[in-house]
Amino acid sequence: MIKYPMVDLVGQYKKIRPEVDAAITEVLNSAAFINGPAVKSFQKNLENYLNVKHVIPCGNGTDALQVALMALGLQPGDEVITTSFTFIATAEVIALLKLTPVLVDVDPDTFNIDPAAIERAITPKTKAIIPVHLFGQCADMHAIKEIAEKHNLFVVEDTAQAIGAEYSCYNSGNVKKAGTLGDIGCTSFFPSKNLGCYGDGGAIFTNNDELAEQMRAIVNHGMKVRYYHDYIGVNSRLDTIQAAVLDIKLKHLDEYNKARFQAAEYYNRAFAGNPKIKTPVTASFTNHVFHQYTLVLKDVDREGLMKHLTEKGIASAVYYPVPLHMQKAYIDPRYTEGDFPVTEELSRTVMSLPIHTELTEEIQKEITEAVLEFVG
Repeated sequence: MIKYPMVDLVGQYKKIRPEVDAAITEVLNSAAFINGPAVKSFQKNLENYLNVKHVIPCGNGTDALQVALMALGLQPGDEVITTSFTFIATAEVIALLKLTPVLVDVDPDTFNIDPAAIERAITPKTKAIIPVHLFGQCADMHAIKEIAEKHNLFVVEDTAQAIGAEYSCYNSGNVKKAGTLGDIGCTSFFPSKNLGCYGDGGAIFTNNDELAEQMRAIVNHGMKVRYYHDYIGVNSRLDTIQAAVLDIKLKHLDEYNKARFQAAEYYNRAFAGNPKIKTPVTASFTNHVFHQYTLVLKDVDREGLMKHLTEKGIASAVYYPVPLHMQKAYIDPRYTEGDFPVTEELSRTVMSLPIHTELTEEIQKEITEAVLEFVG
């Protein structure tokens, strides 16, 4: 039996139960289940939190990415560059729209997309870049935006794992939130995210008025005016109950991210100096909100360690065991095993430990001692 799961949503809920229950009850009493007042309230509060002009709520993070690409006017066969070391949704939406996913390798320290690899992958068909802010820290957006401006490319940020992370803009002293640096930012409110609802949900961010107007229509069947359809659209709305939950949890997001950071610091101290464990590296231009706490194991039987932890009631996970370029659905003659050495090595050696808002030092002591007992 698992005593210590990867996330503790029950414990988190208990702390905010009165607020959440009252918000849900208000929705139930109003019966405004679609586009109710809580949706608009959450939208405005998230715009203020991110300091972005437009937030477009939608059904989930995958839809957010798809709608973003739909709004850019890309044509079948256009190429979109992204990372091979990410959750499948990033490439999935590219393929669904009959665009061509172009995969590249990642930085060995941050696990984020390698700007130099992006530059090498650009062709005349390249139209956009999707950097993924993996595990809770921003990719090198300065370098990525320079490349995008040089080649006239769109930048769509996948911020599903890094909402609330901050990026220090080079040479300006400005600090911006993840998802507000490119043309469009996308996020997921899957329950286990740092800002998660109690079902599915997502949102799209932009400072571009024209793109915002179009995406707001696309998520609602392409309508600006009821029954008048200006665009090919989808049905992707954030329902009112989920918005009500998110509006409550948004007030606690900085507190949640701080708790995750403190938990990561405990892990870092516990594993410091162990030659078989590489702890997460945070880039100088960003902070880390630790959606995942991911180790790189050296000369360690990963499956054996995970079995050892399971026997002690401790959860662990591998994000991600199979790179995108080696997934059956995305086999492509352009890529063969060995083409992405960093990604492939990470897929063989990474392991994530529980990290969430309810971790105590006593729990972490038990977890770290169990890891070190096996690793030595």
